[in-house]
Amino acid sequence: MNFEKILVLAPHVDDGEVGCGGAIAKFNEEGKKVYYVAFSIAEKSVPKKWPSDILLTEVKKATKVLGINERNLIVYRYEVRTFPLHRQEILEDLIKLREKIKPDLILLPSLNDIHQDHKTIAEEGVRTFKQYTILGYEEPWNNIAFETRVFIPLEKRHVEKKIKALKCYKTQRHRKYLDEEFIRSLARTRGTQIEGKYAESFEVMRWVIK
Repeated sequence: MNFEKILVLAPHVDDGEVGCGGAIAKFNEEGKKVYYVAFSIAEKSVPKKWPSDILLTEVKKATKVLGINERNLIVYRYEVRTFPLHRQEILEDLIKLREKIKPDLILLPSLNDIHQDHKTIAEEGVRTFKQYTILGYEEPWNNIAFETRVFIPLEKRHVEKKIKALKCYKTQRHRKYLDEEFIRSLARTRGTQIEGKYAESFEVMRWVIK
């Protein structure tokens, strides 16, 4: 199956890069059209020494590293940790995205993700894109369980681009999941599962054969 338009749904900026940054880099390298949608710039999670909207600047830099056209970056301003209160608004935004982009593949958080914002995007995404193939990306610190059913093999350069993109989030360097060693070792682990060098793994949330 040939996916030409890929839609990445990130609850907060940096979620998409962590969950599928290597795949994004690979897709862009192959000439696919990748759209990146973040629903929050998490202003309340920014360390006090930085401007509250600094993550907007950082996501622009990070997605550029991965090869995403600035016109394909869409950022909403939902308040962090309040997504369950805004399900209907989020659903309506997702429906608009569906009609505007008409993607071939949607990448979003796993339904097993326990973060309230991540879970809301996963649930409303599955609800919105009923006729589309959907894969759930991996964020181990939030996943109670994760079924490694789909693998996207990566080259070293894709992993390095992912790491470079995540380094754009200077305000988030204290996050253990942005540690370079962790990112590289997880990619090696997933690569080993398919007898390769590097990979990212995904759950099948819906697979539509057209």
